[in-house]
This record gives sequence, C-alpha cells and structure tokens, in this order.
Amino acid sequence: MLKTSVGHVFASEPALALPPSQRLHLILLGVQDVARSTRFFEALGWHKSATGNEGFAKFDLGGQALCLISRTALAQDAGLEAPATAAYAGMALIHLARQPEEVPAILAQAEAAGGRIVKPATRTRWGIAGYFADPDGHLFEVDYEGAWVFDAEHRLVVDEVRPSEVL
Repeated sequence: MLKTSVGHVFASEPALALPPSQRLHLILLGVQDVARSTRFFEALGWHKSATGNEGFAKFDLGGQALCLISRTALAQDAGLEAPATAAYAGMALIHLARQPEEVPAILAQAEAAGGRIVKPATRTRWGIAGYFADPDGHLFEVDYEGAWVFDAEHRLVVDEVRPSEVL
C-alpha cells in the first residue's frame, strides 16, 4: 500500500472491516495560529515535544499527544472546507484535578496564559468544576470529583469508581 502514489484512494471493503483498538493516540486541534497556541500551552506549564515542526506542535499527555495544526491544514487533510471561525463543537477536553483546590488555581493559570474563563470554578453535585477556552475557543474543563480513581502516575482507572463522596 505504501508504494502507491500520494493521493491514491483505497476502497473500504466491508468484508475486511477491522475495529480499531479501544484507545486514542492523538488529539488534533485545528488552530488559527500554531505558534500562538503553542505559547498558550507552554504558558500553562506543558512541555512541547522537540519532534514537531513549525506547523505541527505536540504535547505529551502521558501516552497520548495533544497536537496543534492550522485549521486550514486540518480541514484540507480531512477533505473539508474550513469555516471562517470556530463554532461550539459540542465537546470538551477534561483535566481531572487531584484536589478540589486545584480547580480554581488551574483556571487562574489558564487565564494568565491567555485563555478565557468560560465558567468559573463552581460547586457541582459531584465536586468542583469550571471551564476555560484556549485562544481558539476549544473548551477545557477542570474538574474534581472524589469518585474518580487514579493510578500512581495520575492516570485514570476507567473501570473503577469510589462510592459517592460528598465534599
């Protein structure tokens, strides 16, 4: 397959269907300005991978990567037309804080880095949560809920929850 010319389209054969493994490896965000967005995530305290390039930045999320590419390049790659502005996409990326006090502190860091607080740290039925938007309007929730279970490296243990915990 790799010996075919760039742009060759391969048919999807139902008889050869193969489900992907149940994991995501890359989160690809289309941004207006890769350099500006890179500075934002670095100001959050995240470390950019040296293996990116001027038009493609990567941040290691512990086995997955948050990647930044221009909105135009992402749309072209997907065969779509890029809208003039980002619209609410009905999704958010979520960071689960270790302690309730971290939620407003992380939101403050996001705002200091150039993000916009969409919803301040607010007491919810389950804990404390708030949202910020990056310079391109992508939503990030910062959430603390006592029910989540983590391993020693603060990776989520998906198939475990603690009994309801009241703050």
